[in-house]
Amino acid sequence: MIINDRNIKTWSLIGQRATFGLIALEVVKEREELLILTSDVSTSAGLDRFKKNHPNNFIDVGIAEQNLIGIASGLASENFKVITTTFSPFQTLRCCEQIKVNLGYMKQNVIMVGLASGLALGALGFTHASIEEVGVLRSIPNIIIISPSDGLELVKTIDAVMDLNKPCYIRLTGTSNNPIVNNQDYEFKIGKSIELVSGDDLTLFCNGPLVYNCLEAAKHLKNENINASVVNMHTVKPIDKDKIFEKINKNKIIFTAEEHNIIGGLGSAVAEVVSSVDKRCKLVRLGIDDHYPKGGSQKYLQDINGLSIEKIVDTVKINLTL
Repeated sequence: MIINDRNIKTWSLIGQRATFGLIALEVVKEREELLILTSDVSTSAGLDRFKKNHPNNFIDVGIAEQNLIGIASGLASENFKVITTTFSPFQTLRCCEQIKVNLGYMKQNVIMVGLASGLALGALGFTHASIEEVGVLRSIPNIIIISPSDGLELVKTIDAVMDLNKPCYIRLTGTSNNPIVNNQDYEFKIGKSIELVSGDDLTLFCNGPLVYNCLEAAKHLKNENINASVVNMHTVKPIDKDKIFEKINKNKIIFTAEEHNIIGGLGSAVAEVVSSVDKRCKLVRLGIDDHYPKGGSQKYLQDINGLSIEKIVDTVKINLTL
């Protein structure tokens, strides 16, 4: 993919799902062995043009997600480069047993792309929203988990995982008009976080759509002489332990922010690292506090769950005074 201002703005405008469809059209030009499998979601995944132009590289298994993973694993064993995609809860939880056996245990090289994860589809109710899957997949060995912050980071993520020989889960979030986090090309490495803003008072570890919110929150805090670091922890597994150790030694308090249950996701991954060292550092986890919220827009659900820019600022200020 050509990375320039125009494309970055386009990817932001159309959102991560449509951007994924554009990426697929480029990848197949160089990889004839690419196969994309869906569960009746070619339109939702931005794959209609791919389906039309490359019918031999596209398989729709229907609404049968267990079969989706089983077929994908068999194709991967025959050296095809396989990507599966459907809405996040169906991509992960409905076929969890197949993921455990075929990807975790057998280590088949399948890239799973979960559509509209987190709170993106909260208006449809929580049958389609996904706030648990990172915790579930983190507990299955051998699976890499990445949550891109914007369209450009999705481009970088797909480019990185195409050369891996490991199962991987990519967590797409948001709808159209995604805010731009990265406005120019940059170095992206799986398992290596990116410190976007540096500050001495505290650190905000975040991923997905919360990266933008934390960056904006850091600006508000700076206006009140509170200097926050913002770290894009795009890879949840393997987690960047070195960066966490660095911030534990520098700060007395750190925060995590994610569109996920506070149990099992980024906050838990960071907490596991914090608990492994003999260093006093307070950790505050921002996310869904182990419940299913009522339906609503992504912006509304972020706000009532303490994940809006204003609520992040308030939580930081409260905890700094405790």
